[in-house]
Amino acid sequence: MGKLDGKVAIITGAAQGMGEAHARRFVREGAKVVLTDLNEGRGKALADDLGGNALFLRHDVTSPADWRRVLREAEEAFGPVTVLVNNAGILGPISPTVELDEDEYLKVCAVNQHSQFYGMKTVIPSMQKAGGGAIVNISSTAGMVSIVGAPNLAYVGSKFASRGMTKHVAVQYGPDNIRVNSVHPGYIKTPMMEAATDENGGGVADQVPLRRMSDPDEVSSLVLFLACDDSSYISGMEHVIDGGLTAQ
Repeated sequence: MGKLDGKVAIITGAAQGMGEAHARRFVREGAKVVLTDLNEGRGKALADDLGGNALFLRHDVTSPADWRRVLREAEEAFGPVTVLVNNAGILGPISPTVELDEDEYLKVCAVNQHSQFYGMKTVIPSMQKAGGGAIVNISSTAGMVSIVGAPNLAYVGSKFASRGMTKHVAVQYGPDNIRVNSVHPGYIKTPMMEAATDENGGGVADQVPLRRMSDPDEVSSLVLFLACDDSSYISGMEHVIDGGLTAQ
C-alpha cells in the first residue's frame, strides 16, 4: 500500500531535477500524477516511463488561463486534485540589485511567486470538492535567510513571498481541511544548480556542515511526507532541508 494511494497530484516543473524526482516518488507511492512543464520532450518521455498513472501537460505556470486548462484536464483524467506541488522555478541572472534589469526581475517573480498564487487559486476549489488536500510550495533557503551568492533580489524576494503566501493560505483554508507547507532546499544536485555553478557545485558543498549537496530524491522524501497523511496535523510551516547550512 502506497502513502499516496487515492491521491491526485499536480507537480509543476516536473520534466527534470527535483520535479522529476517528486513525480517518480509520487507514482511509486500510488498517486495519479499530472506532470507539467514547458519542456515537452522530457516531460512526455517521463510520463511514458511512469505509465498509466502519469499524464504530462505542457504548461506555462505564469498564465492563469493555462492553469485553468491544466486543472480541467487533470480532473477529466483522474478526478478532483488533492495534492499540488508548486515546484517550478528559475534562478534568473546573477546580478547586483542596482544592475538587475526590470524585465528580468518581473520574469523571476512571475515564475517563482505569481505561479504559486495562480496554482493555489486554481486548485483549491478542486480540493474543497474532494474534502481536503495538501499544497507544497517549493521555496529555498534564500526564502529563510540572506544567502551569500544568491543570484539576485528577485529570486530572494520571490522565495520569501512563497513562504508568506504559504502561511496565509494555510490559515485561510485550514477549515476546509487543506494543509499548506513550504519546503526550503539548500544546495541540490539538479541541472539548474549545475548550470549556475558546475557539476560539483563550484565548491558550495564546503559551506554545508554535512559537506555535500543533496540528491533531489532526498527532497522528494520531505515533499512526500508533507503531501501524505503522515503529516496530517502539519500546516503553515516552513521545512528546511539544507544539510545544516542555515544553522550556522
